[in-house]
Amino acid sequence: MACTSGGMVDLPGFFADLVRCETRLYNALNDRLREGHGIVTSQFEFLRFLRDRPGARVADLAAEFAIGVGATSKGIDRLEKQGWVVRQPNPADRRSSLLALTDDGSKLVDEAERTFTDGLAVLIGDTLDGSSASSAARALSTLRSVLERNEIGTPTG
Repeated sequence: MACTSGGMVDLPGFFADLVRCETRLYNALNDRLREGHGIVTSQFEFLRFLRDRPGARVADLAAEFAIGVGATSKGIDRLEKQGWVVRQPNPADRRSSLLALTDDGSKLVDEAERTFTDGLAVLIGDTLDGSSASSAARALSTLRSVLERNEIGTPTG
């Protein structure tokens, strides 16, 4: 990350580094997941979210990933078409559905998680030592919490 001579952080440089790192990590994991399991990173993230939060709605995924409800619904449609997710009636709200993994979806996400985790360990672990990785994780977690709490960057549609 670029710093000025006075020790101030170059925020545009920080932003560029952050976004380019995210894109490259996402793409590298995308390649590993596609090759090993026939899915892409966004599908893996949806499946993992549904595994960890049974009974979630499309709106819950949209909020978690800060993407529009329409795009989220289309993503779920694709997972449903593959037989990995099912929509179930929501007894509390007939306008929405509850989402659940099928047995095949559960098996897929569990297998893909090993590929995902191992890939992250190689991509990040070879570059950052434990102290650096911990500091970066804490800083990003804090930034994310503030952005989410203040509803910054939440899509409108």
